[in-house]
Amino acid sequence: MKLIYEKSQAGRRGLGVPKPELPVPEVPEALRRKTPPRLPELAEPEVLRHFTELSTRNFGIDTGFYPLGSCTMKYNPRINERLVGLPGFAALHPLVEDDAAQGALELEWNLQEILREVTGLDAVSLQPAAGSQGELTGLMLFRAYFEDRGESAQRRKIVIPDTAHGTNPASVTMAGFELTHVQTDARGNIDVDDLRAKVDGETAGLMLTNPSTLGLFDENIEEIEKIFHGAGALMYYDGANLNAVCGISRPGDMGFDVVHINLHKTFSQPHGGGGPGGGPIAVRDILEPFLPVPVVVRDGDTFRLEHDRPKTIGKVRAFTGPFGVFVRSYAFIRSYGPGLREMSEAAVLNANYLLARLQDVYDLPYERLCMHEFVLSARSLKKEHGVSALDVAKRLMDYGFHPPTIYFPLVVPEALMIEPTESEAKETLDAFVDAMRAIAAEAADDPQLLHEAPHDRPVRRLDEVRAAKQPVVRYAFDD
Repeated sequence: MKLIYEKSQAGRRGLGVPKPELPVPEVPEALRRKTPPRLPELAEPEVLRHFTELSTRNFGIDTGFYPLGSCTMKYNPRINERLVGLPGFAALHPLVEDDAAQGALELEWNLQEILREVTGLDAVSLQPAAGSQGELTGLMLFRAYFEDRGESAQRRKIVIPDTAHGTNPASVTMAGFELTHVQTDARGNIDVDDLRAKVDGETAGLMLTNPSTLGLFDENIEEIEKIFHGAGALMYYDGANLNAVCGISRPGDMGFDVVHINLHKTFSQPHGGGGPGGGPIAVRDILEPFLPVPVVVRDGDTFRLEHDRPKTIGKVRAFTGPFGVFVRSYAFIRSYGPGLREMSEAAVLNANYLLARLQDVYDLPYERLCMHEFVLSARSLKKEHGVSALDVAKRLMDYGFHPPTIYFPLVVPEALMIEPTESEAKETLDAFVDAMRAIAAEAADDPQLLHEAPHDRPVRRLDEVRAAKQPVVRYAFDD
């Protein structure tokens, strides 16, 4: 397929550019273009066909099964898009006065209240625009809390397990803390003995995903809570896997002090390609004074933004957060109502169904029931046939499925991390199982077939090392 610039023909027009209305604002000389912009020249039908054809090369949840594993890629109901496009939401200026944005503020306040209930905590900030920013914000609250207590010089260490999301250690470093790793035991839990030896008076807190990136609920969570709170430290819950436990268990009840919620994962926001996203945080009452401002509050029947919080860490994002994400997530939650528990139960059921049907052809590192996702290993395929997890993932594309996350978490060699979500019908899950089993058989019969996969995609295997070292990110004209 040619690039649109390669299809360009000099002098061909699909539209006429309107002349600006007079008077034209004076543009400073330094900012004026010396030559007209170099734009492709095509007739309107060619432009339409080009971008329509380009769209068919995208893969998303609307085109097929997306069992990514490290990201909950569920179906986004179309009603969400209709609601977020309503003029009162889409055309609302972010600087409008509070009394002219009562509907939007009410929606934000209601969403905060729902998230308080889901997490079992006391207060919520909607500001963070992604889970990673929610992590950083939560750790900034840790810092503010210990500074307020005069312990900031002492509390320097954050403990994370070796199954943590990759953003966890990055957030720890950015927030100015020191990283302490803790190992995973033979059942996929945090190794409590290793943990106990590493928590002391210098520990600021724990960052934990529960269920973990292995898809396993930590069996020792009550003991872990006693270790950290007994040492005067705090507990941070990475809510990336909240889709497994909504309405079933609450992080606040487990003893966590801060939770971030990936609205774009748990509550259906489409987020492929890096955005958009939302990462609100919920906190225990001891951390509420430090929340970012402004805070959405309710006064009787009206709503307003409160800026006067003397101990606040300040702003972490412009305005009150990614409002379009709030509308979609609120619509999704209200559609489910109390059925959020059913959402999580279906996600867990789907994952365990896939696990049960695949564990005899792929290695299962931890023989336990999983939660919303699970990790298999292609270790035996690699050892016996030279077929890697990457080969399996590339071959899945020929069967019409988006590959799952591979080589993560790092504690599992040749990892395949699979999350079906609650969106998929049994027939789709069965088709995925058939493809995975067929690939395992192909690995034994014709490993070269997998080494060269994918075979029928517009782009075959790329030289990823070269692409990272020598990226081509702009079109270069011949002249």
